Amino acid sequence: MDPKTNPFPKSDADRHALWTMLVERDIAAFVAADWSMVDGDFRKEGFFGLNAQGSELPDSWRLGFPSIEVYRDEWLRQAQESAKTEFAEDLATGIFRATNMRDIDVSGDTAVCHKKFDGTIKKADGSVDILSWQTLYFCAKIKGEWKIAGFVGYMPYPMGRSRAKLKA
Repeated sequence: MDPKTNPFPKSDADRHALWTMLVERDIAAFVAADWSMVDGDFRKEGFFGLNAQGSELPDSWRLGFPSIEVYRDEWLRQAQESAKTEFAEDLATGIFRATNMRDIDVSGDTAVCHKKFDGTIKKADGSVDILSWQTLYFCAKIKGEWKIAGFVGYMPYPMGRSRAKLKA
């Protein structure tokens, strides 16, 4: 299946909409470095995001994004930094290829979406950008539309690497 194709049929309306919001629209906005494309996807009141900082130990996770404004500023910083990078391939195609969001738990008007990044994007200088993390998005359906209410992001992918090292 083409990684740009929504894996959820339109008959699975909630998962289809969540994938469109968190994968398709997010990648398009990130590549364009245009927050206005995703601004309406967030529940502004009460939004927050935890930054796992690449650690699988919850005690080290921090409230990195206590408001939508703080998250927006960091998202834009990353998007603008990415836009300055010269890639040897189409950036959107590379991000789609590295993205997996097939696990979406929906219960009524609440959803948890498991978005994983696992891949590389070739840079013009011969090096690669490594995408290797995951995010849990907490979403709420408000007036019939899905909104991102919060998330735990920048968790390692896959989890369990440090435990494997301890057993060695």
